[in-house]
Amino acid sequence: MNILTAGLFYLAELVEEYTVVTAKIIKYMIIFSTVIYVGLFLFEDLSTSMILVGLLNNAAYYWVLQSFPYFYISSPSFIVSVALVFLNHYLAFSFFSTNWYPFSDVLAYFTICLWIIPFAFFVSLSANENVLPTLSDDMQKQTDESDVVSSYFRRKGKKYGLLSFFKYAQESVLPQKVRKQF
Repeated sequence: MNILTAGLFYLAELVEEYTVVTAKIIKYMIIFSTVIYVGLFLFEDLSTSMILVGLLNNAAYYWVLQSFPYFYISSPSFIVSVALVFLNHYLAFSFFSTNWYPFSDVLAYFTICLWIIPFAFFVSLSANENVLPTLSDDMQKQTDESDVVSSYFRRKGKKYGLLSFFKYAQESVLPQKVRKQF
């Protein structure tokens, strides 16, 4: 378990250090998964709806990748990709529960087509917290100022990383101990 934790931590450190390379790797993983889906459609007898949802999911992943390393949870691309992940899992579970395939084939399908790209996005969630401030095209449209530093400090109070989400959940859901002050 410690090796797995250390490996995940090392991957997160690499993603934070090399965000451009990580985006390219994720893009190539999306292309590879799309080629696999096309090959499964042509050469295997899998459910057409499962393959079409998988291809739509890859398109949604590519759409999410356009704003990498930033993830906007309320963006349509993120919401569609998460919904398609759940739909794709449901279709895969229902297909493989009614049709017999060797366990290694099922595991390979789930690993390559369903899990590897969301896992890559999950590992790269913390990358946006340590990226140098830049001014994106979206921010230029919203403000008249083109100053990078003032834009950074204006957004500095808003953190959208995984750690800030957990802190927010802890503060809003878990009861807080009130200390008596004498």
